[in-house]
Amino acid sequence: MGVPHYAGVSYFWLLLVVPILWILGVNLGYFLGKRLEFFNQFGRFTAIGFTNAAVDFGVLNLLIFLTGISAGIWYPVFKITSFVCAVIPSFFWNKYWAFEAGDTGRGWSEFWKFISVMIGATLVVNAGVASVVVNFVRPVFGLDAPAWANVSAVAGSAAALIFSFTGFKVAVFKTEP
Repeated sequence: MGVPHYAGVSYFWLLLVVPILWILGVNLGYFLGKRLEFFNQFGRFTAIGFTNAAVDFGVLNLLIFLTGISAGIWYPVFKITSFVCAVIPSFFWNKYWAFEAGDTGRGWSEFWKFISVMIGATLVVNAGVASVVVNFVRPVFGLDAPAWANVSAVAGSAAALIFSFTGFKVAVFKTEP
């Protein structure tokens, strides 16, 4: 089994392009953050999101590799499993870095609100969008099933980004005036 190719080009280039895009995105967030604090916070949130996505995609692809299953009824199970593996460290990164909530004294209440946002909105949106795309949208550009499963995961992550940021900012890590 070698490195997959698309149109004669190896997917190996992603190892170079993705980190560069990540660095550019973080710097764009900091640049815009100098003008509006929202962008600074959103830039940190997005950096955490990219890290979470790396864990999410890594576990998803490990499950696809180990089972050979990349669509169908087991795909949502794999997607939920990979998503949960990424959520665990996300609470601490978001609490202390992105939203700078520090010790709010809310303890477990804050954690359960975080989990509620992740399960109630983000997990459903992430796995739902990814599952709809992988199972009901035909692959484009000649992508094979595992590559299309990853495109679906990206679509789910992008949709979940909006829901999770809003939920965390409004309901979980809101700071009192």
